[in-house]
Amino acid sequence: QVDVAESGGDSVPAGGSLRLSCTASGYRNGAGWFRQAPGKEREEREAVATIAKDGRTFYADSVKGRFAITQDNAEDTVYLQMNSLKPEDTGMYYCAAGFILFSEWTSMSQYTYWGQGTQVTVSS
Repeated sequence: QVDVAESGGDSVPAGGSLRLSCTASGYRNGAGWFRQAPGKEREEREAVATIAKDGRTFYADSVKGRFAITQDNAEDTVYLQMNSLKPEDTGMYYCAAGFILFSEWTSMSQYTYWGQGTQVTVSS
């Protein structure tokens, strides 16, 4: 069992920054962030970034160079630093964890445990 909880969502203007936090305590080999845009269904969540316990990172093309995923293993916490935010980054951001096959990190099915989400709104 892995308990997952996110925080840090807010409303910011375009070009701004936010840092999301996720505590994911329990057995896992990695954790990541997905986002669900307004009007999209759960199954349409987009993989944003994932980090393995050994430090390997994975990013969606849409956020490379703007977002950074890091972790503090001692605290079982994963962070998503989001810079140069755009209106299209708006959505509910979910942290997810589990025993991930990293070659398929963008697939929701790789993540067993999910948080409740934290809202990010970027205004133009």
